[in-house]
Amino acid sequence: MRFAIFCLLSALLMAQPIVAQKMEPITVASYNLRYKNKNDGVNAWDNRKENVKALVRFHEFELFGTQEALREQLNDVAELQDFAFIGAGRDDGKEAGEHSAIFYKKDRFKVLQSGNFWLSETPDKPGKGWDATCCNRICSWAKFNDLKNKKEFYFFSVHFDHQGVEARRQSGKLMVSKIKEIAKNEPVILAGDFNSTPETEQIQTIKTLLSDAHDVTTTPPYGPEGTFNSFKFDAPMDKRIDYIFVSKPFRVLKYGVLTDAKEQRYPSDHQPVMTKVVMN
Repeated sequence: MRFAIFCLLSALLMAQPIVAQKMEPITVASYNLRYKNKNDGVNAWDNRKENVKALVRFHEFELFGTQEALREQLNDVAELQDFAFIGAGRDDGKEAGEHSAIFYKKDRFKVLQSGNFWLSETPDKPGKGWDATCCNRICSWAKFNDLKNKKEFYFFSVHFDHQGVEARRQSGKLMVSKIKEIAKNEPVILAGDFNSTPETEQIQTIKTLLSDAHDVTTTPPYGPEGTFNSFKFDAPMDKRIDYIFVSKPFRVLKYGVLTDAKEQRYPSDHQPVMTKVVMN
């Protein structure tokens, strides 16, 4: 009799549905901070850095890629003590020049690996690529462990050239190649300023591997289509050049271009792009 009752209870327990673990969304962003240029006048970094930090804090960013910022600017943003950052300067692979850095919440993410490569024919060392005439261009990446969800994934932050047409085209191909090489089949988020509108070859190349968060968000995109404001409050904002891309199994719950301003001044000449993503 006892054995029969034991078997019945065991059967009932085994029949109970297994409740899937609820995955915590991640608030992800891409933000070109505009380099520290003393000629920017009222829009100089010292006049807007607190607004940048306030935006990050208010919208509760947890993981975001930055572009253009110099080391001094990154240190300023890192005054948000919940965050740490990684990334190298594009000029020497250390601290010189603009960065494509990655900020992450220290209590949520652990860095497992990280690195950098340049958008050029010789990606392992600093240098200009193809028809770029102005600057070295760098991509910084990290492999993270999400301490809440117990999942691992890769994050890439990049800034494509603004002048070289061929440099942008080839950079799209290089990004696909390097993501495959570094991340292999693991989940990926790619954030950056691509200086490219959605119909361009380089964006279409990236979309052969990753999905544009703008296109796959569960809720409709929020905010303007464009992401570049030139520090002009009446800018048309019709050109989308900043992006967040994701691979499977990421699902995009929300996507938006944020237009926060104070006294009709933007914190940067680019609008931040923000998403909420979850890993299925």
